[in-house]
Amino acid sequence: MTPRPRIDSHHHLWRPARGDYGWLDGPDPALSTLRRDVLPEEFKTLARAHGIGHSVLVQAAPTVAETRFLLDLAAADPWIAGVVGWVDLSDPASVDTLDALAGDPRFKGVRPMLQDLPEADWIAQAPHPAVVRTLIRLGLRLDALVTPRELPALCRFVADWPELPVVLDHAGKPPLARPLDRDDPVWASWQTGLATLGQAPQLMCKFSGLLTEAGGAARLGGEAALTRLRPVWEHLLQAFGPGRLMWGSDWPVLTLACGYDRWLSCADRLIDDSLAADARQAVRTGNAVRFYGLDISGPRADAPAPTTGQPDGTGSH
Repeated sequence: MTPRPRIDSHHHLWRPARGDYGWLDGPDPALSTLRRDVLPEEFKTLARAHGIGHSVLVQAAPTVAETRFLLDLAAADPWIAGVVGWVDLSDPASVDTLDALAGDPRFKGVRPMLQDLPEADWIAQAPHPAVVRTLIRLGLRLDALVTPRELPALCRFVADWPELPVVLDHAGKPPLARPLDRDDPVWASWQTGLATLGQAPQLMCKFSGLLTEAGGAARLGGEAALTRLRPVWEHLLQAFGPGRLMWGSDWPVLTLACGYDRWLSCADRLIDDSLAADARQAVRTGNAVRFYGLDISGPRADAPAPTTGQPDGTGSH
């Protein structure tokens, strides 16, 4: 059987001039490399080079306007198989917003930017029950962007809403810039949180966004990254098993550390070294298709570029 095309379960596209990407204006000078238009044709170049057939496009601004912008991009480029957008989970008016957004079959869920909120327990306290029930009613999912600080609250939220499918972005951002020490309270919080979340059958985890959390040579991929990430990968396998893990890139944020090819190579080494063929295919493709309910029967991002006629692209998008 021919393997299904690989899915990048987590990447971004943006146009900063839209004006709602506040985090891009942060003080870190490295962010200057991201303050530019990042649009579908650039991602397709990577897809063609690395065998990425389809993708899940994830919000990067806490606005409904950006969600609609992403859905417009997906409408023009159907290899974008799913969009994870944003609504204010604490506002009961978001019920109507979700009903409207769900009219687009590529709208798959929402992501509150929990790591950027001042309250570590926001996800356990603030969401309005009617909004969460609407996510469940519409068959939508929740992407959880957290650090170890927010993991205890996420554990409480997941326990309170067992019918809501949740995926943990970037493996909950383990503190890879710090030495791996069982007595380090941040590492302990991450390990405890992952073990607890692993007991929730509705929760999955993205193997993504990790090299930007690392320090030194590990950020650049290669053997240093493998050494640094192997204990994390083994912990993820123990907590979730290969049936609840999905690979993603976090591109273009990834480029703050290294290129797409270096992360792909590093991740594939870990996946190939520890999993049988069926499990490898699940992590690379099947789990994302199942979790998000993706239709991957249409055009693929890694299709060869046209050599005649009008170039493919996004037009005004």
